[in-house]
Parts: sequence; C-alpha cells; structure tokens
Amino acid sequence: MSGKVKQKSSATAADSSTQSINEKILKECHTLYIDPDNGLVKIAESLGLTLLAPRKKISVLLIGNHSAGKSSFINWYVEEKVQRTGVAIETQGFSIVTSGRKRESLTGNATLHLYPHFEPLRQIEGVTDYLTTEISTSKQKRFNLVKFIDTPGLVDGDMQYPFDVNRAILWLGDLADLIFVFFDPIGQALCKRTLNIVEELSNDHSEIMRFYLSKADEAGDESDRQRVLMQIVQELCKRPNLNRTGFEMPTIYVPNMNQKGSSCVNQIEEVCQDIEKTINQTIQNTLNSLERDCDQIATLVEEKLQKNMKTSSENLQARFRGASFGLLGVFIPFLMLTTYLISTQQKVMKDILGENILDTLGIYLGPLARGWKAIPVQYSTYILYFIFGFTLIMLLIARYVSRTKLTLSRKEKRHLSEIREFVQNTVKKKKESLYSDYLKQSVADHDL
Repeated sequence: MSGKVKQKSSATAADSSTQSINEKILKECHTLYIDPDNGLVKIAESLGLTLLAPRKKISVLLIGNHSAGKSSFINWYVEEKVQRTGVAIETQGFSIVTSGRKRESLTGNATLHLYPHFEPLRQIEGVTDYLTTEISTSKQKRFNLVKFIDTPGLVDGDMQYPFDVNRAILWLGDLADLIFVFFDPIGQALCKRTLNIVEELSNDHSEIMRFYLSKADEAGDESDRQRVLMQIVQELCKRPNLNRTGFEMPTIYVPNMNQKGSSCVNQIEEVCQDIEKTINQTIQNTLNSLERDCDQIATLVEEKLQKNMKTSSENLQARFRGASFGLLGVFIPFLMLTTYLISTQQKVMKDILGENILDTLGIYLGPLARGWKAIPVQYSTYILYFIFGFTLIMLLIARYVSRTKLTLSRKEKRHLSEIREFVQNTVKKKKESLYSDYLKQSVADHDL
C-alpha cells in the first residue's frame, strides 16, 4: 500500500511540475469544488444549494461542411496527427481531442465515463457508437487547457447519418466555450445543412461563434477568395439570426513546410488568440464565480443562523404565553374552588387546614366567599361545571400557544459556523492567492 501511495504522490508531483500557472489555477479551483470532504459542491448541497464545479479546460466545438479542414486544424494545433484527414469523409462521428499522460484512444462508453456531463448524449440514439476520445501528450500552444470536439463533416443530398447529427451538435453547442465554423472555399461551403445548424446555434450562442474561411490558400488568387467570401457572407446574411453588422471571416489555412509560400494572408494565429482570450476569460470567470459562490454559501449560513435565533426567540415567547395561560387555567379555578369550599364546607376545611390558616384565607377571600353565598344552591353545580370548563379551555389554549418550532442543535450551529469560517477565511484566501498568481504573469510586481 505504501508503495502505491508513494508512486501516486510522485506522479502527482511530476504532473504539478509540468503544469502551467493557468492550468494549476483551473485545476485547484476545480478541486475546491469537488473535494469529497470540504468541497463547495458538497457544502452547498447540505445547504440546499446546487453548485456546478468549473471545468479544468475550455471546450472548442468545430463544425463545418465535409472536408472543411477541421481535423487538419486540430492536428496543426496539437502538432501531432491525432485526427484522420483526407478528401473522404474521415470524421463520421464526434471525436474529443484532449491532453493527457499518454497517447490513448477511447470508445464511446469510456468517453462518457471520462466525461459524465456528456451522459445525456445517450438519449440521442446511435451517438454513443460514434463517440471517441483521442488523448495526446502534446503540450504545444495552449492544448493542455483546451478540449476540441470534432464533429462529422456536414453534407447535403442523400447522405444518411446513423444518428440525429443536428440534435447532437446543438446539444454540444450548449457545453462549448467557443464554436468554430469552418467554410471550405472549394468544397460545399454553402452546404444547407451547415447553414441551418449555424443559424440554430446562433440563436443562443452567437457571442461565442467564430467564422473562418479555411483552406484559403487553395481558393485561387485574391479576387477568387474575395468572391468566395462575398458569396458565403451574403448567404449567411440571408438568415435572420446571422444578419449582423461587422461580420468577420478571417482567411486561414494550415501551414505546410513542403509547399511554396502562398500570397494568401494566413490569419490562423487569430484562431489561437481567440482560444487564448477565452482561456484567460474563463480563468477570471472561474475565480470570480468561486468568490461569489463562497459569499452565497456564507450568506446562506448567516441566514440559517439568524433564522434559528429568531425561531429560538419565538419559542421562548411561545413558552411564556403557554405558561401564562396554563397558570390562569390552574390558579383561577383553584382560587374559586378554595373559596367555594371555605364558604360551604367550613368544618371540613377547618379540619384540613387548621383554624389559623382558615381565618387568614377568610380575610383575603372574604369577598369571593360572600359571592359564593349569594349564588343560589341550585346553581352551584353549574358554576362548578363552568370552572372545570374554563380550566380545560385555558389548558388547551396554553398547549396551542406554546407550540415551538424545530431549532438547530449546538452541533449543527457549530458546524454551520465552521462552514462560514472555512469559505470566508480559507477558500476566499485561496482564491486571492490564485488571482495573484494569475496576475503576476502579465502585471509587474509593483502594480500588485
């Protein structure tokens, strides 16, 4: 057992030493949420709050017509041939390309086990059989913080997919941080299936969608490229949801060392910049969300403790009211019965209480005793019934008004206080430390 622990710890240390600062920040934020003992997800659940753990990588969804260059772009970015490329429809399913410890290819079920949040894809019949994961050890560019989702090449006509490809792409679009749409200038750039899916995605995700004219170096000279761009943009702008001002479509192509230089301007680095901007924004959003979630948990704890104090105060008042009505229900009937016995059964009361006590009671209860004597004998029984009825009513009222609400035990209050202390003084301080590490990458020390 000790050998395994040592091996695991050494592997963790090795991973930590090769991780970038941004990767460490996202990983540590993720751990703060999912920790089995003190994770924010578990803490929030105990308070009736649902939190989602942030992802350790951003997801980039690539869509486009058949042979648009999606797989080639991934291979270029990773600097490893993890995706098959060619003129034929190579990507027939969904392929997730991510970084890991060793080169590995996973099937659909293994992919869903690796990514539990993809589990709803099972509801789309046939998708699981066409879902794979390609794990690469590459550390090029920002690949260790990116998860690419390569989609099937989209074509029109009689092409039949073994699953509802539109529904699957739209579902994956809800999970993506970026959506890259590649248009092939020499293929089916104006594929209706592609345009329809792009329009549907734009309904909810227009702010994360980016359009690129891929394989731009194969589109002929500059006038040819401009003509192709105008055709694509005009077709896109015919769609109501895509008709927007400032429409941009950079020209990109995968550099090939064996080819002669092309006169086409290659803006592929802008794609990398978009990815990097999204990573940086995701880190900031994750850290900000971490602080908000801590404040939300602390607020919930404070509300529970304040509510418990209010409930305790209300319970104390309820007990006081109950005791008051209970005393009235006992004391007044007791006083009236005592007076009744003194006025009607003096000899018996004298034997029980003694002459001195009876005389003293006679002094204080004299007016009531005279009142009893004024009541005709035939009504005495009704008065006694009234007294017992009054007692019963007072006791019932006492029971009703003394009802209390459930309050927290000392252990529960201590646990809530510990939670508040933990999120405010431990997690938030950790967040400040991570934010400082993030800023140090780009800001001078004297500005911090």
